[in-house]
Amino acid sequence: MSNRLIHQTSPYLLQHANNPVDWYPWGEEALNKARKENKLILVSIGYSACHWCHVMEHESFEDQAVADIMNEHFICIKIDREVRPDIDQIYMDAVQLMTGSGGWPLNCFCLPDQRPIYGGTYFKKDDWKNILKNLASYWHEKPEDAVGYAVRLTNGINKGEQLIKVEQEYSYTQKDVSDIFDNWKRTFDLVNGGYNRAPKFPLPNNWQFMLRYAHLMKDDAAHIASRISLQKMAFGGIYDQIGGGFARYSVDGIWHIPHFEKMLYDNAQLISLYSEAYQYTPDPIYKSVVYECLEFIEREMTSPEGAFYSAIDADSEGVEGKFYSFTKEEIKSILEEDEELFSIYFQLTEEGNWLEEATNVFIRKFENSEIAAQLGISEEVLEYKIKDAKTKVLQARSLRIRPGLDDKILASWNGMMLKAYADAYRVFAEPEFLKKAQKSSQFILEHLIVDQKLVRVYQKNPQQEESNAAFLDDYALVIEGLISLYEACFDEKYLEIAKTMTDQSISEFYDKESGMFFYTANSGEQLIARKQEILDNVIPASNSVMAHNLFKLGHFYDQSDYLSISEQMLRNVHARIKTYGSGYSNWASLLLLHVFGVYEIAITGALADLKRKEIEKYYIPNKILLGGSSGTLPLLKDKWDTDTKIYVCQNKTCLLPVVEVIDAIKQIDKPLQA
Repeated sequence: MSNRLIHQTSPYLLQHANNPVDWYPWGEEALNKARKENKLILVSIGYSACHWCHVMEHESFEDQAVADIMNEHFICIKIDREVRPDIDQIYMDAVQLMTGSGGWPLNCFCLPDQRPIYGGTYFKKDDWKNILKNLASYWHEKPEDAVGYAVRLTNGINKGEQLIKVEQEYSYTQKDVSDIFDNWKRTFDLVNGGYNRAPKFPLPNNWQFMLRYAHLMKDDAAHIASRISLQKMAFGGIYDQIGGGFARYSVDGIWHIPHFEKMLYDNAQLISLYSEAYQYTPDPIYKSVVYECLEFIEREMTSPEGAFYSAIDADSEGVEGKFYSFTKEEIKSILEEDEELFSIYFQLTEEGNWLEEATNVFIRKFENSEIAAQLGISEEVLEYKIKDAKTKVLQARSLRIRPGLDDKILASWNGMMLKAYADAYRVFAEPEFLKKAQKSSQFILEHLIVDQKLVRVYQKNPQQEESNAAFLDDYALVIEGLISLYEACFDEKYLEIAKTMTDQSISEFYDKESGMFFYTANSGEQLIARKQEILDNVIPASNSVMAHNLFKLGHFYDQSDYLSISEQMLRNVHARIKTYGSGYSNWASLLLLHVFGVYEIAITGALADLKRKEIEKYYIPNKILLGGSSGTLPLLKDKWDTDTKIYVCQNKTCLLPVVEVIDAIKQIDKPLQA
């Protein structure tokens, strides 16, 4: 017997469609039933690649006895957090206020009016049954106590992360950013990279800030910490050494054993990060990571239409990591006489380097030059043999039962992947990368804009009655991707669409009272709280991304209102950055632009694209690029000539045009003079 989830499109909800639990999707049917029957609501939230979500489903939600208790006493609602992050934010805040921690699966019990009263994450079956019975009794016997607690908790949710609008203008200095870094650097793990803790998450936006800080502040410590982190991640088990792509995090402190799910948002950001790192320090490891990750995206996470899927599960055949791990015997059967070299290269052992599972997760510990010297062969021979062996192992792996694929197509994450392809093209000038970026943008514009508004999820069947309103992160990350694509090809239509979406964002999400953007639109569903996403996490906060977008578009279009909103947003957050740098890293990157200024580099003429490619060989993190063989942007006015010229401008002042890129770089390397 299937439940009401059978009519949903989310792969996560469909995984629960045949549970004996009488699951509802979030919507009026479930909420009205709760009010009418005066029953508590269970809001159970997860996502398709969540290992412990699968475990709790198998232990509890597939059990008829457990389902009977749930069905009798509660209105049970299942939510895909990636489709409804607005609901997830509210109930995650509630559980964190109640317990001090959070995660998924997220299970939150609410009054019939949606206000939370109890919650947690994963529960063992017997514990879960006891909680269900106790809460049912509590609601029956002490409803006034439950309502009183719900009032206090909901007030706490609404006050969380509230910012006070800072009216006083502030002149930022290099000391503002060095103070942030000085606090932050104490947490670095300078042996294994990342931070001194486990588990370890890649947090690409943190290291993007570090690269920019290192370059602009000429700080060797930041550069060294970044390089160690990027290399250790690239050599670790968190990186799929055979097929490319990063897992979500490592469970240990050395990047060895990953939690094997692969998320689009991680890989998109890491492609951008390693591209930028290569531009700063052209390490071939960075280039190989970018190319292998993009091969993985093309092979496993790209739809026929050129859009990108959301995630790949950690589990296959009910075992976490089974698809990706190999015993030494299995490698011998695939590679035969080449097994020994392969095992040395990827640190494989007979007993398994993943001792708990008696198998191996591929990792690297040495550079190619070190291993080649150890084996007495040339680097060229080593690289050829490893490449050939990896192809054979990948082929053998492809015959295994694959982990589940979440084929949901989200606007926000597709915006990140659009940016990843554009960023990779800007650094490596690979024509195919630009084609993929343009195809991605075409998909977004044709399929994710409905009635002139962005939607969150691509629906093959638009008759599906599911909420599909876009949130602030959808707008912010698509706008960011379109801006990067413009800078890669100088086609102004991408900037024009980005500007239109920005105006829509201001109209639907901007709160003049606080000077920040709400996560949900004015025209969206009204929940028990309306949140503003401020903290940068595994994905930068939608507010920090919008602040960057407004800053860039304000310069492209010489639009002071965009710049004013961006400046106000940074003022509001500035005092918090120093206390928690890693949680405000994207804000800190915006602060760098204010401290060091932004170079507007206009390249006009028939050879503009050629000159743009030359410029991109230099690392200039505080620049925007504009130009082409024609254009209408304010800064391009009166700059068209028969010859191709490069203008370096800052603070509405341009230096004399030059023809050669090296001369433009010299202008950047010395203070601008009118």
